[in-house]
Amino acid sequence: MHSPLRRLLPFICLSISVAASGISTCKGTNTSSMPTVLHNGRVFVAADGDAPQHFASAIVLDPGTGKITHVGNETDPAIVKAKAAPGAVVHDVQGRVVLPGFVDGHMHLCQTGAGLQKLNIRPSKNLGEIQAAIRAWAAEHPDLPRILCQGWFHPSTDGNELATQLDGLDVPGQNRPVYIDAEDMHSSWLNTAALEELGVADMQDPPGGHIRRGPDGKPTGVMEETAALGIVWPFLANKQTAEEKQQHVQAALDAYIAAGYTGVIDMAMGEEDWASLQQYRKEHGELPIWVAAHWLILPQPSSEDTLRQVDRAIELQSQYNRTSSPRFRITGIKIVADGVVDACTAAMQEPYSHNNQSVKPMWTREALEPVLRRADAAGLQIAIHAIGDATIKLAIDGLEAVGNPAGRHRIEHLETTAPEDVPRLGALGITASVQAVHLDPAGMTAWEKLLGKARCGHVFPYAAFAEHGAALALGTDSPTAPYAPLANLYVATTRKSALERNNTAQTTPQFALSLAAAVAAATRGSARSCFAEDRAGQLQPGREADLVLVDMEWDAEKLLDAKVAETWIRGKKIHPVA
Repeated sequence: MHSPLRRLLPFICLSISVAASGISTCKGTNTSSMPTVLHNGRVFVAADGDAPQHFASAIVLDPGTGKITHVGNETDPAIVKAKAAPGAVVHDVQGRVVLPGFVDGHMHLCQTGAGLQKLNIRPSKNLGEIQAAIRAWAAEHPDLPRILCQGWFHPSTDGNELATQLDGLDVPGQNRPVYIDAEDMHSSWLNTAALEELGVADMQDPPGGHIRRGPDGKPTGVMEETAALGIVWPFLANKQTAEEKQQHVQAALDAYIAAGYTGVIDMAMGEEDWASLQQYRKEHGELPIWVAAHWLILPQPSSEDTLRQVDRAIELQSQYNRTSSPRFRITGIKIVADGVVDACTAAMQEPYSHNNQSVKPMWTREALEPVLRRADAAGLQIAIHAIGDATIKLAIDGLEAVGNPAGRHRIEHLETTAPEDVPRLGALGITASVQAVHLDPAGMTAWEKLLGKARCGHVFPYAAFAEHGAALALGTDSPTAPYAPLANLYVATTRKSALERNNTAQTTPQFALSLAAAVAAATRGSARSCFAEDRAGQLQPGREADLVLVDMEWDAEKLLDAKVAETWIRGKKIHPVA
């Protein structure tokens, strides 16, 4: 595995022409100051004010400053001059589309890296297939201390999960703990050995969480919401070695760079992950991609304990902010206010259709507002996870009470927003932070049963948010969903499945985005959502030269065949490694 740091080392002086890549340089020049010209391409320039979207054919980069100096056409004097400059590097893009580097508007960096090392059971369609996959993995990895899995799709087990179903799957003579992350990362399914080593039998339900128990009061195997986030996650993090944590960071960075990302917004930062990223920076220098993080705030038994988490975010932001550390910073807080539809933990205004039961948001208005006000007063951005329409209304009401549209506060997911609440986001300056991969029809097989047909007719209303003036930030929520940006764009624009290409179903196609709007939301929109649009997310002079070269046709229906060919960060190509 190549370290992304090595990719950022300055180019050495070359005296040859590299025909395969179309890059040519001149002998005896200082490559750190020579202009780089990417030409013969389709350089996407998003609509900006009265200027419509368009494609240029060339872009000039300054590797010394890492900035873009010109975007235009081959005959522009600035392009002609840059090509003729002594030592200029001229790169034939060979007709590829040049896009701003993707910015994942909502993801989890360290968990993504850890997930790449786990067994993915998402393809398993039922309990038998899950058990078979775990049995095979256990046999292939007899030396691992625990069997860690991800991708449990709730409909595959229909709410009937038990710890005993995961017992007896190990190799003869072993009985290792088994931990399975739900695909949405809001629940964990444990076997008996895992429950025992965690000591769950002696635990109470944490605020905002639930430990499933049988009639006898004993845990049955599933930890929901903050029981997973606040108990299972920290326990497993403490069992990882420092070396393993660094491997997870490296794996995530390599995967994201190869996929075309040049920046990310981490949406559940805590002490363990922060320490891992700081250690990476200590060992390698600056991270190769920029990271803006939201500090995770979990409900605590007392308001003082809850607000103490906000104070920690304020403390960190005073050291790591847009001015002092623009490429690695704390930008805000993250509040998880409900769960997910598939687990029936998203708070809806009307009961779930299949069982006529309701759940409440994880926060009351009275508990939420002091947190919002403390964060806003300190200049922190507020991000609220809200999936159920009752929780979305609570989040909008809370941000409306804060009354700071300039703060660029945001609501994450917004999957079942009530029609009357859609216009409120734009009016209040709330960013709609959305993840199209979650509306993939292959992952929504249980929704009509759970919510009914009428409510399913108004889910994921992205285009409606935009029509009413809300800024969109497009992300993936990795590792809860695939991080590939082109597949994310495909689902956002076609409302069809990227997971099952033969699946012809569409999720509320009336809310589809145009390809240009989706690209803008996945680049400029995500950068803007964390006040980074002055340097990232657009191919304009003065912005950082973060970009991707994509083999693609400008056709939403063909996005699944598109490929990221090259990733450039601050004027240097770092993927693929030469």
